[in-house]
Amino acid sequence: MKADFTKQLEKILSRYSEDKGNLIPILQEAQESFGYLPEGVMQKVARFLRLPESTVYGVSTFYAQFTFVPTGRKRVKVCRGTACHVRGGARILREVEKRLGIKPGETSDDMEYSLETIACFGSCALAPVIVINKDVYGRMTTTKVGQILAESK
Repeated sequence: MKADFTKQLEKILSRYSEDKGNLIPILQEAQESFGYLPEGVMQKVARFLRLPESTVYGVSTFYAQFTFVPTGRKRVKVCRGTACHVRGGARILREVEKRLGIKPGETSDDMEYSLETIACFGSCALAPVIVINKDVYGRMTTTKVGQILAESK
């Protein structure tokens, strides 16, 4: 594991007890810090919590929030839920794909953007919705997609 990952992970772990109930919060904080969950990080978390590596891997693969490959600095998530679909979500996704030059599950070559689709954000009244990192944008149009992506650069 890279030295910078090791130092950062040690800092994260220092805030937690060895209680197994801390697994998900530790994984969340590690992913927030590294942008994804490197294998070495999960191994060290397993040792810290005295859990089998398979348990840490099982938990991290169960929850869709965790990723195992580096993601872009800006994670663009497009809702594909029913309300968003009915209100043009597919058109919004096509526009995002066109503007970023990537498909869902991909990251731009410059590591600036990753594109994901989500089953539902629970913001149906704002449909269609996209989220960039932690910012929610509702009532999207193809024009708004262009404006928002231009502002985020």
